[in-house]
Amino acid sequence: MTIESAEVLVSSPGRNFVTLRITTSDGVTGLGDATVNGRELSVVSYLKDHVVPLLVGLDEHRIEDTWQYLYRGAYWRRGPITMAAIAAVDTALWDIKAKIAGLPLYQLLGGRSREGLLCYGHASGADLPELFDSIRHHQAEGYRAIRVQTGIPGLPNVYGVASSANSATTAEGVTARYDHEPARPGSKPVEESWDTRAYIRHVPTVFEAVRNEFGPELPLLHDAHHRLTPIQAAKVGKSLEPYDLFWLEDVTPAENQAVLRRVREHTTTPLAIGEVFNTIHDYRELFEEQLIDYVRSPITHAGGVTGLRRIFDYASVYQIKSGVHGPTDVSPVGLAAAIHLGIAIPNFGIQEYMQHSAATHDVFQTDYTFEGGMLKPGEAAGLGVEYDDVAGAAHEYAPAYLPVNRLLDGSMHDW
Repeated sequence: MTIESAEVLVSSPGRNFVTLRITTSDGVTGLGDATVNGRELSVVSYLKDHVVPLLVGLDEHRIEDTWQYLYRGAYWRRGPITMAAIAAVDTALWDIKAKIAGLPLYQLLGGRSREGLLCYGHASGADLPELFDSIRHHQAEGYRAIRVQTGIPGLPNVYGVASSANSATTAEGVTARYDHEPARPGSKPVEESWDTRAYIRHVPTVFEAVRNEFGPELPLLHDAHHRLTPIQAAKVGKSLEPYDLFWLEDVTPAENQAVLRRVREHTTTPLAIGEVFNTIHDYRELFEEQLIDYVRSPITHAGGVTGLRRIFDYASVYQIKSGVHGPTDVSPVGLAAAIHLGIAIPNFGIQEYMQHSAATHDVFQTDYTFEGGMLKPGEAAGLGVEYDDVAGAAHEYAPAYLPVNRLLDGSMHDW
């Protein structure tokens, strides 16, 4: 068999998704997620103009060779757009190979290493009572690990707080959520404000209150979202040590990886990094110097099943575990692939799980399950995801952007 066609499907059932569907000459289809939040059409163009024409006629079984062809065969390498396009092709080919074998994908990756994937949910609130209600709500849904984000006194909007950053006001004046995401529909990004000193003072008091209310056993996580300098990150990590975090995520922009040495020197709080990283090369220094504890890259942005498996194998040498990025801008296709990979690898840590909307599941019909705080793959051949063309066509692309961030003096800051 060979690849006969490849289609780029764009749909917006509550938020935008880009999906690649590859069809073989024998009519077997495979799906891959190519969504890059806020830059979706860039990947659409990359796929349609530069990748799809190369795929027709290739042997669909030669997954590694196709990966190398698209990565090493192009002079311009790496980056989120290129790696999302490669990820979509790679994931779709793994879906096809598993369907031809008549097995769920995880069986081709070595079989089960565990029965399910421990997940964490996103609890948030503008103040402590609202945060406590959100934690209880997530516990009632079955989550056994909770990410905690909270409002900061004096700031009207804060990353990760559902009551503020995840809402948008339409032209009709109606406030509506954008599928549990901080991205919001519109022609330009929303601008938010930030005060680092206020955050550093406030966040330890939040975790003290949460521990006092919910006890020492509940695994708690927190995302600093790249907003701190190395010394600020070290200070926050040390201040949170009494509250025994599962991890502290993205404490500082990690392009300069040497800065993590300073953070590591000053705190024993576990560190998670990498949701904006795209290749194994981004992690070399972090792994070899053991500067982090969890890898955050998703399959969708790190070159697919092949790319992320390579990263995890490298991480395992240094006792570093997976913590795959799982927001709702990773489609159910990307999430399903992460579940199959996570169930197989020896160094699984935890899986982020933000539940997609009912409209999204009308377009992407899945067989994975969430129960007892764990995600489990289904037993259908392949990824276990089918794309409904009619439902997808009912939701046209709508421009949407993640916010930008400014300090109180008006200068740009990391978002």
